Amino acid sequence: MANESRPCPCGIGDRFDYEGCGQEVQVEHIKAYVCKPPASTDKAVIVIHDIFGWQLPNTRYMADMLAANGYIATCPDFFAGREAWKPSGDWSKFDDWLKTRDARKINKETDAVLKYLKEQCGAKKLGVIGFCWGGIAVRHLMMTYPELKAGVSLCGLIKDSDDVSNLLNPTFFIFAEKDDFIPLHQVTLLEQKLKKNCKVDFEVKIYPGQTHGFVHRRREDINPKDKLYIEEGRKDMINWLNKYI
Repeated sequence: MANESRPCPCGIGDRFDYEGCGQEVQVEHIKAYVCKPPASTDKAVIVIHDIFGWQLPNTRYMADMLAANGYIATCPDFFAGREAWKPSGDWSKFDDWLKTRDARKINKETDAVLKYLKEQCGAKKLGVIGFCWGGIAVRHLMMTYPELKAGVSLCGLIKDSDDVSNLLNPTFFIFAEKDDFIPLHQVTLLEQKLKKNCKVDFEVKIYPGQTHGFVHRRREDINPKDKLYIEEGRKDMINWLNKYI
């Protein structure tokens, strides 16, 4: 089930036997997974998938977790029907594949999902979370859509040139200490820029000993000591959303 040799470890511990509690719906030109809480609510969270797409059991598990905490959770297909990356794919072709899936060019899909949540689900208080590729998307959306009152970016790749000082609402950044894809000096630079220029609440947190994508996979299957940090990351995410939505 787990394969430590994968170039991108987001899929480690995939819950292949996890079927989800929600349902798939059509939202204009895209499909989406939606899970609603037992009690009626006007709070909703958009869940943005990683490179493995909207059908990854891990990500649907996180959407269901949000629903269990009182949110309408939807995980749309932000690839808009284009094929998600497969762990078995040819990684020499990954960069070319990624060029056609820009995490900062998802406004059309976001507009459709926001309309759906407001008109079909009665949502009035909105937030967004995203994993890895989706973490980049969260940063973009939190600088673009003022109706998103809280954002959580989990292991979103950053560049030295990235500037997210123009965040419109509170945003929480989750990083892993031993992330092979996100050097800690980039995280430090990101935090310095936020402290200097950002005008809304934010938090940058690095979780000791963790690797890329740790929050939305069952890393404890491989190393039990990581379970505490996985649970801490999930709790921190929920607390941030509860505080601002």
